[in-house]
Amino acid sequence: MRPYICFLIMFLASGVLCVTCSSFPTKEVWALTTFKEAIYEDPHLVLSNWNALDADPCGWSGITCNKERQHVIKINISGSSLKGFLAPEMSQVTYLQELTLRKNNLIGTIPKEFGLLKFLKVLDLGMNQLTGPIPAELGNLTSLVKINLQSNGLSGSLPAELGNLKNLSELILDRNKLQGPVPAENDSSFVAKIHGTNDSRTSVTGLCGASQLKVVDLSYNFLVGSIPKCLEYLPSSSFQGNCLREKDAKQRPIRQCGPQPSRSHQAPSLKHHSFKDAAKHQKASKPAWLLALEIATGIMAGSLFLVAILTAFQRCRSKPAIIIPWKKSGSEKEQLMVYVDSELLKDVTKFGRQELEVSCEDFSNIIGSSPDSIVYKGTMRGGPEIAVISLCIKEQHWTGYLELYFQREVADLARLNHENVGKLLGYCRESSPFTRMLVFEYASNGTLYEHLHYGEGSQLSWTRRMRIILGIAQGLKYLHAELEPPFTISELSSSSVYLTEDFSPKLVDFESWKMILTRSEKNSGSIGNNGPACLLLNSLEKRHLDIQGNIHSFGILLLEIVSGKPPYCKDKGCLIDWARDYLELPEVMSYIVDPELKHFSYDDLKVICEVISLCTHTDFSKRPSMKEISLMLESKIDTSIAIELKSSSLAWAELALSS
Repeated sequence: MRPYICFLIMFLASGVLCVTCSSFPTKEVWALTTFKEAIYEDPHLVLSNWNALDADPCGWSGITCNKERQHVIKINISGSSLKGFLAPEMSQVTYLQELTLRKNNLIGTIPKEFGLLKFLKVLDLGMNQLTGPIPAELGNLTSLVKINLQSNGLSGSLPAELGNLKNLSELILDRNKLQGPVPAENDSSFVAKIHGTNDSRTSVTGLCGASQLKVVDLSYNFLVGSIPKCLEYLPSSSFQGNCLREKDAKQRPIRQCGPQPSRSHQAPSLKHHSFKDAAKHQKASKPAWLLALEIATGIMAGSLFLVAILTAFQRCRSKPAIIIPWKKSGSEKEQLMVYVDSELLKDVTKFGRQELEVSCEDFSNIIGSSPDSIVYKGTMRGGPEIAVISLCIKEQHWTGYLELYFQREVADLARLNHENVGKLLGYCRESSPFTRMLVFEYASNGTLYEHLHYGEGSQLSWTRRMRIILGIAQGLKYLHAELEPPFTISELSSSSVYLTEDFSPKLVDFESWKMILTRSEKNSGSIGNNGPACLLLNSLEKRHLDIQGNIHSFGILLLEIVSGKPPYCKDKGCLIDWARDYLELPEVMSYIVDPELKHFSYDDLKVICEVISLCTHTDFSKRPSMKEISLMLESKIDTSIAIELKSSSLAWAELALSS
């Protein structure tokens, strides 16, 4: 009996031991679950199999465990459009060696708790929307081989503690908003050198201490000072687009960098003071007749200068014509007289091409293009983010007529000032190389068209779509009724509506050049008897009178927003033709609603359908004005928080994040 009991005890003990060996650390599962909870948008359902009830996360997507399946050693989830925060609790994944979350939409800061991941070798959080400083605690991760934090919004100074990473070979921090000098050595080591001591406790914490660095990219930040000598072996492109005192590496213009301390700023020059004193002494010792002669000469010179100014002013008032070369005729000597108003752009900011080139990363960051223009994204120092529209036209095709239109267009756009209208920040006009650009504030969430038709429509709840509609209506009301002369969008569509981070709409007229460039090509060989000025006035007048076209386009845009369908389809033709059978019949009206929408308000839908019918009425006289349309929508559509919470369970999360 006794041997049997001993055998049973040994069997139970071994079973308990096996269970203990195979069980996964609870704190790692909890940390991963917390990370998932901090992600509030997962459009591709990458984290759908991250089940908190599953005690073994080794089968979860993006997770790699060690051979014994005891610990998570890698998390790799890239390009998955995850939107959320980095949970500090991830520091509890103690044996993590690789954390790769690049090319998502992560926001917030990098937790300083990441400095506890002592086995981490790769940290790749590039191409997200992270802000705040780089934690100095990352200097504790002595196993790190690669850090990639590029293309975020990180600010503050570059931590000198990164020099403690003796195994670091790659440091990629380009396209952020980092400021201050590139750290070389810390103050304690500098003091030690002065006193001739060699204290082993004094550690080099600047980048000179990271002896294994092979790849470094600090470009397109706002770093100042000079490149440390220990990093001069790196290519100049590693430091371009900053505010460094370097001639070889392409740097930002001083205008973007702000004031920098001068080396000779501490004490005024004694020589300068001595010259001042000498001048005062000479002036005091001059005879009276010489002083009288100097005063008389000064009065005569001042009078001549005043006469010259008055003459120039009279000529300006008479507006003499400035000769600008036109499209040359057969004789190649014919020129046309074009009146250019030099006062037109005096209050509009003019940007230099080099300044925009650095802000837009060598014009490599293209976010849109058409046959007529290219749109780049850039970042000015200290914000804001900008969208730069470059006109696609060759210098030999640029005429005095187009130059005059460009100036009028810039002046016309510069007068717009409304929260739902894209703001023009300035323009660029240079001849070498030939450049004509418009600079707008940037709306970070892309176009409404992209969200509706490129798989992001699920982000647009019914209430959010109603808010977008109200914002567009308010913007158009401002353009049509509150400006004199009124302003219209050349091609009003979902592509001309840009969305901010909180999905507020911004109307931007990027397509206004199509009309004028097309007209210039048609008329390049022959200008009418009334000359180019007639063409210009006709173009501007047509723009100001195209209010009815905007109202019709607004009706089509409402239908596109509600249905989620493009305005034209090859198979079904025009969207409005398809929808007419449903717009006025209450029993089938809901058929036009986007099938991705799980909740919508029938009362709102009736109002929208009524407005669509009015805007697209074939009789222009029966179409209401944008002022009437905006009032109708605002009075009948409820976009309050209570409605949002009632219609969607996800609204609670959105509300918490926005508060």
